[in-house]
Amino acid sequence: MTENIVWHDTQLLKQDRRKLKKHHSAVIWFTGLSGSGKSTLANALEQELYKKDIHSYILDGDNVRHGLNSDLGFSDEDRKENIRRIGEVSKLFIDSGSFVLTAFISPFIEDRAQVRNLIEEDEFVEVYVECELDSCEKRDPKGLYKKARNGEIPQFTGISSPYEKPINPEITVNTEKLSVEDSVKKIIQYLEARNWI
Repeated sequence: MTENIVWHDTQLLKQDRRKLKKHHSAVIWFTGLSGSGKSTLANALEQELYKKDIHSYILDGDNVRHGLNSDLGFSDEDRKENIRRIGEVSKLFIDSGSFVLTAFISPFIEDRAQVRNLIEEDEFVEVYVECELDSCEKRDPKGLYKKARNGEIPQFTGISSPYEKPINPEITVNTEKLSVEDSVKKIIQYLEARNWI
């Protein structure tokens, strides 16, 4: 089947779109346990980028599962496919000259590495949203840990399914020690230091 599919190049390139928007493009990949603060940080970062006239878009785990990935469950295989699809969508956003902020647990090192390898070297920023399991459980904004502990949610990351911490993330923000504002500032400083924004 793939032998009948031909890639069509566009006349405008990623570099042209970056020049138009006057900034780099990349994926800021937030990873961490449920309740660690990924979505909160992604939204706060997008607000700061917006203030600086930086084009960005958030891909949030729950939102994507309402549409693009609504056919996937939470088995290891489905989680891998979920992240693979998000990687492909992220690549499209990068090609459009935008920053894409992804907020997914993405529990497996191998899957995050697959996304990193899908795009160019200077286009993937892994942000480990560090927060101990007991703190995430105390926050439990969606009541998911309680359901997982009661056996209502099988294969729940951190309880009955593993979370593999990043080995060498570009950025680590500990949401038990840093405020949202300070965490976002740390990410902005990283982007500015590389002249990406």
